[in-house]
Amino acid sequence: MADPSSYRPKPGQIPDSPGVYKFRDEHGRVIYVGKAKSLRQRLANYFQDLAGLHPRTRTMVTTAASVEWTVVSTEVEALQLEYSWIKEFDPRFNVKYRDDKSYPYLAVTLGEEFPRVQVMRGHKQKGVRYFGPYAHAWAIRETVDLLLRVFPVRTCSSGVFRNAHRTGRPCLLGYIGKCSAPCVGRVTPDEHRELAEDFCDFMAGRTGTYIRRLEKDMMAAADDMEYERAARLRDDIEALRRAMEKNAVVLADATDADLIAVAEDELEAAVQIFHVRGGRVRGQRGWVTDKVEAVDTAGLVEHALQQLYGEESGDAVPKEVLVPALPEDLDAVTEWLSGRRGSQVSLRIPQRGDKKDLMETVGRNAQQALVLHKTKRASDLTTRSRALEEIADALGLDTAPLRIECFDISHLQGEDVVASMVVFEDGLPRKSEYRRFQIKGRVGDTQVWHGQGQDDVRSMHEVVSRRFRRYLAEKEQTGEWLAESGEVPVDAAEPAPAEDGRPKKFAYPPQLVVVDGGKPQVAAARRALDELGIDDVAVCGLAKRLEEVWLPDGDDPVVLPRTSEGLYLLQRVRDTAHDFAIRYQRGKRGKRLRTSPLDDVPGLGEARKRALIKHFGSVKRLRQATIEQICEVPGFGRKTAEAVAVALAQAAPAAPAVNTATGEIIEDDDGGTAHGRESGHE
Repeated sequence: MADPSSYRPKPGQIPDSPGVYKFRDEHGRVIYVGKAKSLRQRLANYFQDLAGLHPRTRTMVTTAASVEWTVVSTEVEALQLEYSWIKEFDPRFNVKYRDDKSYPYLAVTLGEEFPRVQVMRGHKQKGVRYFGPYAHAWAIRETVDLLLRVFPVRTCSSGVFRNAHRTGRPCLLGYIGKCSAPCVGRVTPDEHRELAEDFCDFMAGRTGTYIRRLEKDMMAAADDMEYERAARLRDDIEALRRAMEKNAVVLADATDADLIAVAEDELEAAVQIFHVRGGRVRGQRGWVTDKVEAVDTAGLVEHALQQLYGEESGDAVPKEVLVPALPEDLDAVTEWLSGRRGSQVSLRIPQRGDKKDLMETVGRNAQQALVLHKTKRASDLTTRSRALEEIADALGLDTAPLRIECFDISHLQGEDVVASMVVFEDGLPRKSEYRRFQIKGRVGDTQVWHGQGQDDVRSMHEVVSRRFRRYLAEKEQTGEWLAESGEVPVDAAEPAPAEDGRPKKFAYPPQLVVVDGGKPQVAAARRALDELGIDDVAVCGLAKRLEEVWLPDGDDPVVLPRTSEGLYLLQRVRDTAHDFAIRYQRGKRGKRLRTSPLDDVPGLGEARKRALIKHFGSVKRLRQATIEQICEVPGFGRKTAEAVAVALAQAAPAAPAVNTATGEIIEDDDGGTAHGRESGHE
């Protein structure tokens, strides 16, 4: 625990101007980022008597080992820089809203020649228009199913689209009228794009004009005695109205606003956001956070605004944002939001009428989300603290292991041997620091071993050695060794600090290493640490069979009670590492199985491979072709054709792929055998 007076800036050093400041720990890692109108006044608050500080602030300043700042011209610049640094450094003591799921969006890929309507999650992509987010993917699919009757836009994948184009037969949706079938030329690219743009206009809230136009067309068709067309238009109007009913009307038709509500207690806070477009609720999302810094409702709102709009621009930032409390720097935040949108944004607290009533509804949702979050013991701060204390007591540790790293080995009969490392900090997974390893061979040996020579114990020794060798290398690079040994560079008055404070791959040691396995694996991990001279990291193993905890120097396991929160946390850590390793191992195995015999042909690049497959239709048909037929493909001479024929003749034909759900043999007509197809990451 550091004494804040040891790194307190000297009087007069801190400027009395707007800026952003960073606290770093002893490893140089940025642990807190803040902004201030006056850096001098704000930083002075951190260096008063510790007894007068908020408990969370006291923990932060005693964890820190240095403070630095950057002066900016305006409060808006400070707001922007603070957001950028929080995103870049991921400070431990800053409020960070976390979500237990990735919200689905309804997306239209307007950047493609034939735009596609689909459900998307994750980061937003260029050339794609998004609507939402929605609470459930099925809600999107129900809406899309209704709208496809009126806007028959393509919804199929690229593979299905190419296959239909090649065969000249549309998919089922094309036959039942829920796709305009651009794949077979029923509509031109321009006509299909117009359908996609109409779909987007309707989803954006311009519904009244479109329905009135359909009603006018329906009446005209009835007057002309085109009763079948009038009936079809009537059904289209009904489908659109049913789709509109799924989004309740809450405000006036022209209202575009986001409503943000906060529910909080002493330890945690929940934020709920309703997205209102065209007077209707078009999306909803929510976040939960631990209040690791002393922050009030206005501060929580400001953090939520940064996270919600920090990557957005244009219409994604609404004209009006309604909040329960105004940020301290209201003018700066409003100017920042207006800059993101490109026009004026109003940030205010609703006082009366429908907007106040809707804000109360959003607030009730936030309160329910906080209560639900509290019931999940993995996210309960009290439970996590008790679990860490139980682990420390059971393993004889001096302090609770705030950072735990777990290693697991995965392979299939000695092939594709991989390892995983997962990180838990304060009892919660820190996914940005998960790592994967390919097992290479014995650490320290010149001889590399493969296949059956590999086993879990040797692999565990290798992966722990590699992880902590990287730690020692980065520790030496930051100058910590020099500080510990008392040796100071000739041209420096103090050890070199960390380069930038960004989270590094292996720069921070854990207090506890957990391995998936029993006594042999634990001994291998301990031996790896001893060989590197690391004696301040505890090691234990968790064996699956009886959930026993093994220590390096123990003849008998440590048995934690089945109801122990400490055992539950160790199981979570171990199972997370196991799942992470399994996914990586399956991905490597799948990639190996997807290799093609054409990969072994010297000088045959991807473009010419595609040309071959496109010409013959599949590897199966290519295998049956003669050298003369291969020479007919543009860019292929006889020598290359002979090399292709030899490679295909030497490679055994792949077993046919089978659909496990139907038992149907999958033909390889769309670009190679089942082993040659590409698949997504598991």
